[in-house]
Amino acid sequence: MIPTNRKPTSPGEILLEEFLKPMNLKQTALAKHIGCDWKVINRIVNQKSSVTAEMAVKLGSALNTSPEFWLNSQRAVDLYLATKKVKKLPRPLIKTA
Repeated sequence: MIPTNRKPTSPGEILLEEFLKPMNLKQTALAKHIGCDWKVINRIVNQKSSVTAEMAVKLGSALNTSPEFWLNSQRAVDLYLATKKVKKLPRPLIKTA
């Protein structure tokens, strides 16, 4: 189980703070470069949409990172939110030795 004391940094925040701002790159320019509508990038940056596998491939290629970098970031956020949402976990069916 992942630690639940701090929400992981979202891929949108990483995109904005570690790539767009330092590169002085506008969301519209990135969107045009990777062939998507600027609203898609904006929704990711504003944490309104998740990074899909297809978007991870595009971001990885455009920003010289791996697609796994983006998917792992999204996965961490998704698991964190899921652990906050689930109030009661079922007991294990299988006992470990």
